[in-house]
Amino acid sequence: MASVIQVRVDDDLKTRSDILFKSLGTDTTTAIRIFLTQALATNGFPFEIKRNTEIYRPLTENELLEKLSVSRAHADQGLYRDADDVLADVRAKYGI
Repeated sequence: MASVIQVRVDDDLKTRSDILFKSLGTDTTTAIRIFLTQALATNGFPFEIKRNTEIYRPLTENELLEKLSVSRAHADQGLYRDADDVLADVRAKYGI
């Protein structure tokens, strides 16, 4: 017995995906089956998921020390917020 999965996607995304998969010799339904099969085979996403590396690149030791120095100077000037207050604001804003 076969199950049916329905997914709503933007029309443009569907059209562009259809064109891409056709150029690869398959269709979107088969591509989704391949994705699901590979997810099971790898026990997760079959590709790396990461954030924009330009924004979240590792800091060098000197960059980290400089940021810590700036943070300490701000703290000495009273320019900080208590973490509990920040979390309360986030929870209130997003209803969590």
